[in-house]
Amino acid sequence: MSENTKGGVWRDFIAGGVGGICAVVSGHPLDTIKVRLQTMPAPAPGKAPLFTGTWDCFIKTIKYEGVRGLYKGMAAPITGVSPIFALSFFGFGVGKDIVSKIKTDKSAKLSFGELLLAGGFSGILTTVIMAPGERIKCLLQIQQSSAEKMYNGPVDCAKKLYKEGGIRSIYRGTVLTLCRDIPASGMYFATYEGIKNLLTPAGEDPSKLSIGKVLFAGGMAGIFNWVVAIPADVLKSRFQTAPEGKFSGVRDVFQDVMRTDGIRGMYKGIVPVMLRAFPANACCFLGFEAALKFLNYAVPPS
Repeated sequence: MSENTKGGVWRDFIAGGVGGICAVVSGHPLDTIKVRLQTMPAPAPGKAPLFTGTWDCFIKTIKYEGVRGLYKGMAAPITGVSPIFALSFFGFGVGKDIVSKIKTDKSAKLSFGELLLAGGFSGILTTVIMAPGERIKCLLQIQQSSAEKMYNGPVDCAKKLYKEGGIRSIYRGTVLTLCRDIPASGMYFATYEGIKNLLTPAGEDPSKLSIGKVLFAGGMAGIFNWVVAIPADVLKSRFQTAPEGKFSGVRDVFQDVMRTDGIRGMYKGIVPVMLRAFPANACCFLGFEAALKFLNYAVPPS
């Protein structure tokens, strides 16, 4: 819940959903490339890797699957964006309230560290929806040809996962999702609010910032979010897409990454992540702020 939010949680839900859809549509192709780079198998001795980098992955995906290949798995995050972003912004608001109540100087603005704590709280709430959505999305994204196709869409994927291992299979990777989202959400909101405050002239309302400044603050929030999130995201993607029984836990998948790829393996997919982070999150926050202003105009808060 941003500082300029006026009204109930339903405004955050609708505005957050708009922002989330903007982020998914603009950033999903690069997210697909990121997941494919993170989960591609280690090459056999003397053999070339499946993809040599971001551009190679992009070209091969277009060549063999067309543009639609870049949007595989998008239905899962699109379906979940409204409740995820509603919970995310709501969780940030609750976190700010908690931090404000325990701080000594009640009148002072929250510091960057306090915003980090408040933002981290949102990551806990969103994991309930995010973990199964990420599991389904990643499994659909790594399907690279009709010959290897196991799932016909997110609903079919969820049904087959449930049949194979029950609810635990659908929620596989929850701990790693928490490891990614708690610190990353903290950085996300703290960076956005911090940059907005820096760009706002003294005595003026941050909600009155220009479109360009909102885009910049949102884009930078996305960059700093992924700087924190990428190592845990690599582990999560590998764990969620691995065959049943390959990894027994977080430590096991971490050791596998270090053994096969070394420390560089913890940053696989960072190029498409960073290419995606700025525009996708700039669009997200712009969509959120625009939708919020429209709601406040159409239905003035009492």
